Amino acid sequence: MRNVSKDNITDVFMGYFGDDTDPRLREVMQSLAQHLHAFAKDVNLTHEEWLKGIEFLEAAGQISDETRHEFVLLSDVLGLSSLVDMIHSRSDGTSSSVLGPFHISGAPAMAFGADMKRHYEGEVLLACGRVTDPQGNPIEGAEIDVWQTAPNGLYSSQDEEQDTYSFHGIQTTGPDGRYGFTTVKPVSYTVPTDGPVGDILRATGRHPWRPSHLHYIIKADGFRPLVTEIFPDDDPYLDEDTVFGVRSDLVMKYVERPASEFPEGYELSGKIEDTFLVADFDLKLVPLAS
Repeated sequence: MRNVSKDNITDVFMGYFGDDTDPRLREVMQSLAQHLHAFAKDVNLTHEEWLKGIEFLEAAGQISDETRHEFVLLSDVLGLSSLVDMIHSRSDGTSSSVLGPFHISGAPAMAFGADMKRHYEGEVLLACGRVTDPQGNPIEGAEIDVWQTAPNGLYSSQDEEQDTYSFHGIQTTGPDGRYGFTTVKPVSYTVPTDGPVGDILRATGRHPWRPSHLHYIIKADGFRPLVTEIFPDDDPYLDEDTVFGVRSDLVMKYVERPASEFPEGYELSGKIEDTFLVADFDLKLVPLAS
């Protein structure tokens, strides 16, 4: 096509696809080009701004490695990660939420009642609940991958002082569908701001804070995998999460209990001397066939 113009370039682009292009790839790429071209025309994008965008993407690639995923973080702070979650979330199951850029695969197995707090300072949190189907029936054999930051607000992949799988573990439910472990009360923290995503936050006057939370990935045979988080109802950043991860059904309340009420069957049973917190939260999975 020799007579490409700003008015027909999108149609020309779409016409260049081969007949054997995968239909879904065609749909996605053509829609992407349509919106990208419309964006450039809408803001009258300059050469300098276009180059700045290219430099930003290059910087995001340069700072990324096997533990630092700047493009995931960019997707998070732009709201794209949460939007994709919400598009595919089901109303008959627990809402999904952002995976985030700090999940580590291959966490060690932990038995029911295991302790992730270990020697770290902070309030003891007993996290427990059931994994069920939409009707409330327990799911046996559900694998729950759990992770969080240390009390300093850093994930293990960000902090050389922590073990690789510090505050990470995988637990499998029994016939009653229950899970339970102890950890330290999560803290609010900031997403990394030392890279190009931080530049965007500062340039737009946005803060980098996330409300405190626990991460979960739940998998069970015959059910849709669930990636989610749970948040305490008293966190100051609950209504302004910089990655838009909060959902109303993921907000729970910490209940303070005296040491005398700490249950049996946990690694810390008989060792608690002060009050502790309980986060009792059920996780509902949706069948694959529905």
